Amino acid sequence: MSPSSDVELIQRFQQGEEAAFNELVRRYQEKVYWLARRFVNDHDNADDIVQDVFIKAYDALKNFRNESGFYTWIYRITVNASLNAVRRERVRNFFRIDEQFEYEDTGTESPTEKVELQEQRALIEKAIETLPEKQKAVFILRYYDELPYEEIANILKTSVGGLKANYFHAVQKIGEYLKRANATRP
Repeated sequence: MSPSSDVELIQRFQQGEEAAFNELVRRYQEKVYWLARRFVNDHDNADDIVQDVFIKAYDALKNFRNESGFYTWIYRITVNASLNAVRRERVRNFFRIDEQFEYEDTGTESPTEKVELQEQRALIEKAIETLPEKQKAVFILRYYDELPYEEIANILKTSVGGLKANYFHAVQKIGEYLKRANATRP
């Protein structure tokens, strides 16, 4: 018996045969992994992307219309998921707000270091407060709650494109605020 084509597997899955999806995963898992790995250059992150890709594919495959090949479609999903992961990491590396808020008192910090950390936290909170209402909401939902843009769009009743622009501008404004504040410190 010859192996089933992608089209046959998709049709069988759409008719309720879960094993057909499992076969698609087996067939393309390694290709998806290596594509993601080229973007993120980290095994664990690439594994996370692969998992996200196949979850998205599973949810969307019921409505797949074969307008493009399955690999082309899954490739597109992988590229988008990988780019999103890269963007998230780039924003986190731009300035490490989370480190400021997740400070643990180990008892080894000097009183001066403790005061500086408290001042930095206060600066970050002030920076967030200066944001326009929509940018502030998008920043908090995206950065702290790590919600996907689509979910934020539903919450705020707006477009994903507008949200991405608001988030980008919020990150830039917070970074500029912190740079200005730190430049004027003695």
